[in-house]
Amino acid sequence: MKGERMAYIQREIQHIYPGKWEDLEAIDKEYSKIEAKYGFSPKKRYQIITGSDEMNTLIVEHHWESLAAMETAFNKLMADPEWQALGPRAETIIRDDRLELLFIMP
Repeated sequence: MKGERMAYIQREIQHIYPGKWEDLEAIDKEYSKIEAKYGFSPKKRYQIITGSDEMNTLIVEHHWESLAAMETAFNKLMADPEWQALGPRAETIIRDDRLELLFIMP
């Protein structure tokens, strides 16, 4: 794979508390503004209709050209006081979440 561009998908699976979707939309706009400052790609968002997770599940994806770019962006993001301040509000909206990192096959 030497010389080839690698690409990755960072996928976050979030379980949203019932009745909190409007609150999620509001805080998500704030998160997106902060993420954009540090090179995060625009989010792709999906709500589960059927599958192995419940209907109150949101899947958020970001695409990365390299793991180094992702690491740099995350380090800057997590040090941002504005991003840190959103955490307590998010905890009242998002019950739990998990991250996956996918390699896009050539």
